[in-house]
Amino acid sequence: MGATLGERITAAELEADPYPIYERLRAEAPVAWVPAVNMWLATSWEAAARVASEPELFAADMPGSPIDRSFGSPTILTCDGEPHRELRRAVDPKLRPHAVEEYIDELVTPIVDARLDRLHAAGEAELMADFFEPVSVLSLGAVLGLAELDADTLRRWFAALADGATNFERDRAKQAVSDAACAEIDRRLEPVLERLEREPDESTIAHMLHAGMDGGETRPRQAIMPSLKVILLGGMQEPGHGAGSVLYALLRHPEQLAEVVADPERLVAPAIEEGMRWVAPIGTQGRRTTRALELAGANLPADAPVAAVIASANRDEARFPEPDRFDIHRDRGRVATFGFGRHFCSGHAFARAQEGIALRRLLAQLPALELVAGERPELRGWEFRAPRSLRVRWA
Repeated sequence: MGATLGERITAAELEADPYPIYERLRAEAPVAWVPAVNMWLATSWEAAARVASEPELFAADMPGSPIDRSFGSPTILTCDGEPHRELRRAVDPKLRPHAVEEYIDELVTPIVDARLDRLHAAGEAELMADFFEPVSVLSLGAVLGLAELDADTLRRWFAALADGATNFERDRAKQAVSDAACAEIDRRLEPVLERLEREPDESTIAHMLHAGMDGGETRPRQAIMPSLKVILLGGMQEPGHGAGSVLYALLRHPEQLAEVVADPERLVAPAIEEGMRWVAPIGTQGRRTTRALELAGANLPADAPVAAVIASANRDEARFPEPDRFDIHRDRGRVATFGFGRHFCSGHAFARAQEGIALRRLLAQLPALELVAGERPELRGWEFRAPRSLRVRWA
């Protein structure tokens, strides 16, 4: 008997370009066991939405998952019920849309302008390392309460945390990199936590320590550190790498880039939504089956790891005609970029607003952007996907 479609998929193929694989899975096996990543993959919009939105059938806690194994447990991603509600209450106040509107321009604009000032005279730059990633991590650091940390440190932490969070294959070298970064984060943040326990401010970490606590008590550090590491990871991936993918798409479609440059107030927002549909910066929401069940024709056993594949749902032909086409004028409706259900990303408003500021100011100051001759940006990743580099020039 020959191998099934899922059994023929390799981790290397997913890392290189998962989208042709997802297209075939949606057509032939929308829920499939993929041994290479030790998970069932739910790739259609309908199946992914069910996996991520029905906690009575698909639980967020996944013992032994790469996130829990790397960051500790529970995290805001890997729990349900009251533990999840408590973590959301601690994280959400600074990240709710109306709260973000009040501070985002004042926080992000100086960071963006400082980075652009460094670029002007050069005439050429690698925008992932020189612009999008630093803007993302410095903005996140400021809202978290880590403004004293430099961009290089935060970017290094992100890369190492990503190694751990995506280590489905249990690679020892990748795990060692992640474990070392987690230990460094614990050590470097200890004085920050001590200060914010004594003197809370309006930072996200202070809210995580104090929100909902009675009588001057603070939430135990071990209760917030796993989720804080998740935020350090996702808070760079969505806005920083998301914005890079948006610009990459626009550079590949110069007629649409020209439209956005000419009317940024109207078109930057739909360009962001379409770019992050076309290349979702975070690929999956992981779950565990609570009992044996059937989903989209597949029989899943109890306690099986299953991923709602957000990146594939965003290209489901049943929802998005010609889904591989990038079109800022597309009638999208809802996209899956920030997830489904109760675990819908807390930072969605922050990410969208930060990307908007970065892209509007970049295109206003450097409107004649184009890829350096011969440059062919490489996108990699299935759990986290973005251009590895984005070398551009301007007149």
